[in-house]
Amino acid sequence: MEAYTSFAQVYDLFMDNIPYSVWCDYITSLLQEYQISDGLILDLGCGTGTLTEELAKKGYDMIGIDSSPDMLEIATEKHLAADSSSLYLLQDMREFELYGTVKGVVSICDSINYILTLQELIQVFSLVSNYLDPQGIFLFDLNTEYKYHTLLAENTIAETREDSSFIWENYYDPDTKINEYDLTLFIKERENLYRRYTETHYQRSYSLKEIQTALAQAGLAFIAAYDAFSREPVKENSERIYIIARECKK
Repeated sequence: MEAYTSFAQVYDLFMDNIPYSVWCDYITSLLQEYQISDGLILDLGCGTGTLTEELAKKGYDMIGIDSSPDMLEIATEKHLAADSSSLYLLQDMREFELYGTVKGVVSICDSINYILTLQELIQVFSLVSNYLDPQGIFLFDLNTEYKYHTLLAENTIAETREDSSFIWENYYDPDTKINEYDLTLFIKERENLYRRYTETHYQRSYSLKEIQTALAQAGLAFIAAYDAFSREPVKENSERIYIIARECKK
């Protein structure tokens, strides 16, 4: 089934442990290191728009792109409530189009891990390069193979809230580097009635070398890779990493 359909209804509920304002401060600090303190920024794989709107509060003009209409519906509600100027577009990141270039592109919450082949990864990176201003910055995060192989592995995760619950059954194939998780949701519709939904999500792990090669083929210069939310180098047990690249062909 298509990912982020039913899950969109409760995504923010189950992601309430993520300190988006802290993540936003970190991303903003990285952008500012490369003299991007304002202007047009693209949030690629924006989901329900929480980070998009946090960056808008920092003074950036935001465009959010996502392939899930259900997620974008919630993002639009946040945009209207905040009375921001953010623009949301329903597009697949593998073939997105913009009307012009942007100063920076950000992509977080492992959106890039949803790209399952190297060929499609290069395609995404090439589009990013095409729509970046000269010397524009691309900033994105990735779940690592360590996280998939060692932490998630073949584990089952379950969580219950007052009006919903989920069961996450995880499987990782180290040969294909594909991580599959089968998500079963129970969402309350009315008193004593919970509707059951199922979704299957696929992500892929990439080595840093694979990322660097793909960036180069797409016309982007690799600048740095950090253990998430720090300026420390990537470690063997890094669960999430941040990568910074720069447009270099215009």
